[in-house]
Amino acid sequence: MKILVTGGAGFIGSAVVRHILSDTDYSVINVDNLTYAGNLDSIPKDFHSERYVFECVDICNAEQLKRVFFQHMPDVVMHLAAESHVDRSIDGPAAFIQTNLVGTFSLLEVAREHWARLPEEKQKKFRFHHISTDEVYGDLSLNDELFTEQTKYDPSSPYSASKAGSDHLVRAWGRTYNLPIVITNCSNNYGPYHFPEKLIPHMILNALSGKPLPVYGDGQQVRDWLYVEDHARALTKVATEGRVSETYNIGGHNEKKNIEVVEAICALLEELAPEKPEGVDRYSDLITYVTDRPGHDVRYAIDASKIDRELGWRPEENFESGIRKTVLWYLENRNWWQRVLNGSYRLERIGVDSEN
Repeated sequence: MKILVTGGAGFIGSAVVRHILSDTDYSVINVDNLTYAGNLDSIPKDFHSERYVFECVDICNAEQLKRVFFQHMPDVVMHLAAESHVDRSIDGPAAFIQTNLVGTFSLLEVAREHWARLPEEKQKKFRFHHISTDEVYGDLSLNDELFTEQTKYDPSSPYSASKAGSDHLVRAWGRTYNLPIVITNCSNNYGPYHFPEKLIPHMILNALSGKPLPVYGDGQQVRDWLYVEDHARALTKVATEGRVSETYNIGGHNEKKNIEVVEAICALLEELAPEKPEGVDRYSDLITYVTDRPGHDVRYAIDASKIDRELGWRPEENFESGIRKTVLWYLENRNWWQRVLNGSYRLERIGVDSEN
């Protein structure tokens, strides 16, 4: 089986690529435009094999997508390419509309043409798997029931609105053109290779540098935390075993307040990195409360019973085991995040461009 993964150099996408190459016998076509969040260092060289191909292509470029589909003839598409940082979407929403909506449209059209050309047996097995977020559902009060696959959409930010729009496009292509689609909506991911602007790696790296740990508002916002390698297993299972036209919510069963997450990181660093930066007595002393984000959602929480019931998936990591693995990974892989912080990882993009 050949699986085309868009955004395969990103955080979740690279976890999917690593999982497929290490735990299955499938082949991967990694399609990524290597924007700031795309990092080829996230797929170490020992994962490269004859089953792995990288294509530096923008999903908004239909002609290049057609070439990729014609050349590699994928059996499954896993669409993860997206702009995903809420703060960036507030400051500059245009890129989110372009990538998340226009890019998804372009990919759907090329995938539909590809699917129509396949032999009947391959058509039956083909899947277009769109990976989305629980943020399309808006937010919950502390006493509300969990998000289910039937929860109405109520996005709060330009990011979540663009993802909600892309979900609607995928469903429309499934209903109008009979394209065999499946959608997943996940809770907050964390784990190795997470870009440093996100909450957990940002806190780890700031603490190691003795910088403030900025917490929005009062830090009482609640998120359901999903270890990225658990998510990669779930996504591959949905792409290969999920029912056509179905939606599956994927969550970690780990609701935590943001301040609890930051405090857990500080406690682990006290244990695992006791030699602190100059002037720091306790890592928790670095916690600083800052003005809240506009439209900040109160709580996200996923009901993941459907994917458990139908496909037999459930997370292997709880928050305590996952966050320990995450902190240890950042302590043991300084070269990866130092190349991100100093910008040298972007030289990979220059090298790829020079080859094309």
